[in-house]
Amino acid sequence: MEKYKLGEMEKRLADLIWENEPIASGRLAKLCETAFGWKRTTSYTMLKRLCDRGIFVNDRGTVSALLPREEFQAARGEQFINEQFDGSLPQFLTAFMRRRKLDQKSVEELKKLIEEYES
Repeated sequence: MEKYKLGEMEKRLADLIWENEPIASGRLAKLCETAFGWKRTTSYTMLKRLCDRGIFVNDRGTVSALLPREEFQAARGEQFINEQFDGSLPQFLTAFMRRRKLDQKSVEELKKLIEEYES
């Protein structure tokens, strides 16, 4: 099991937590029942998986993020580039741009990011 790869329901649970944190685990179980039709035990099993990966923590019945959503997404993207493109961002961008042309706004945003990085 890879730390930053989530199944569909794990992702939905993670999103629910990020939107409501910090949240009491009992309240989270009720939200999961409403949103996903899960039993309490299913909610706690899924939460434990996310906690075991170091994304969230359940500290005395209060669930909160160890990794904010933005950090998780960045780590997930980095993991993907490392696995699929040997860690090369230029290789990733080349592959991406073969299938999808960048609009001018995206080009300008990338240029700005590079300029900020170089400063």
